[in-house]
Amino acid sequence: MQGLLYQEESFGVFLLVTALLGGAGAWVSGRAIARTWRPRWTVVLYMLVLGLAVRFVHFALFEGTLLSPWYYAVDTAILITVGLLGFRTTRQRQMARQYGFLIAPGGAP
Repeated sequence: MQGLLYQEESFGVFLLVTALLGGAGAWVSGRAIARTWRPRWTVVLYMLVLGLAVRFVHFALFEGTLLSPWYYAVDTAILITVGLLGFRTTRQRQMARQYGFLIAPGGAP
């Protein structure tokens, strides 16, 4: 499994940088995009940039590969997934609050 998804010495580094730090950034970015009522595809554009930042952190702090298309794709796929989850949960809350009367039992007040 090592080498297919991550190239670092330990899986913990991959979890720390990509899943924890990058995932937290992706989650709050997805929420911020949803709060400003931007379209869903905007999340993907921002996560492509965040994927570059995550690759740089791997390179700068843990001597990982900077210009590796495979590892960039893996990191970015994880970030896009987490970013879209943050977007979806926030958008669901927004729609329920804004248009709650449409789903309320008994119809419109």
